[in-house]
Amino acid sequence: TRSSAEKLHELETKLTDVIRAHKPDIAGIENLFFFKNLKTAIKVAQARGVILATCQRNAVEVFEFTPLQIKQAVTGYGKAEKRQVQKMVQIILGMAETPKQDDAADALAAAICAHNSCALLKKLKQS
Repeated sequence: TRSSAEKLHELETKLTDVIRAHKPDIAGIENLFFFKNLKTAIKVAQARGVILATCQRNAVEVFEFTPLQIKQAVTGYGKAEKRQVQKMVQIILGMAETPKQDDAADALAAAICAHNSCALLKKLKQS
């Protein structure tokens, strides 16, 4: 199996490739504020650090949101279930199917939340 360092390096490399290919101005990421499993929380925090650093290095502005804010932005209800978030992500993005992996749906939902938040902020600045 691969070491944690190898996995984090792969994450950085693939994220850099995505950023270079798609040239986003912004990114949305979920805040970590509670955890049930310390081992999992440490791994998630490490990956999150790589994501934040990679975005910073590539001049991608990062917006951080709580899970409640993301669910609210995507479904209109801050305590929506995973299935509801997946379905709304599918509808909003015009996908043929719902995202199968929870992590993928969560990432897309965070991106939608960041997009909507930036659009709102721009409108408020123009007022």
